[in-house]
Amino acid sequence: ECNGSDVFGSDICTCRPYLLHGIEECVRAAQAGGAGIIVYNRKEGRALGEVTKFMVYNARKRQEGGDSAQNYFKRTAVIAGVEDMRFQELMPDPLLWLGVKKIDRFISMSDMKYDAITSAGIEVVERVDIPEELIPADAKVEIDAKMYAGYYSGNKQVKTWEELNATVGREFEK
Repeated sequence: ECNGSDVFGSDICTCRPYLLHGIEECVRAAQAGGAGIIVYNRKEGRALGEVTKFMVYNARKRQEGGDSAQNYFKRTAVIAGVEDMRFQELMPDPLLWLGVKKIDRFISMSDMKYDAITSAGIEVVERVDIPEELIPADAKVEIDAKMYAGYYSGNKQVKTWEELNATVGREFEK
């Protein structure tokens, strides 16, 4: 769940684009005679809480040089003391309760989610990358930082540390 993008329309993260892409993929599956499931996890701001997440967003925008992929995880660690608090091992439970044994097209760049699903015995046939055109310009900071950190990148080119310096968000408007 991401109130920042889902409710307030922020484009600093990819939560909303991933949700919309997932819905589109579910519709495609249904139109082809299959089924699609959206599991919407309530883990606001990497499970750090909504207030902390907005403090991190604010710090990212206001830091010297603005928001950058090189400092993406650093800002979170400075504000929250950790980069991520999500515990994904229980994430597959709704899928298991629904009797899901196989996911043909898994839409998430999170290796933690993927590992939790496959560890629960659910087969993942294909991991689907979010199309580049669905990623808001400001959210490229998040995408590039996560890919550099080892998140699933699909067909996207993972940037070097030096190249990450060029991935920056919009300037903070005072």
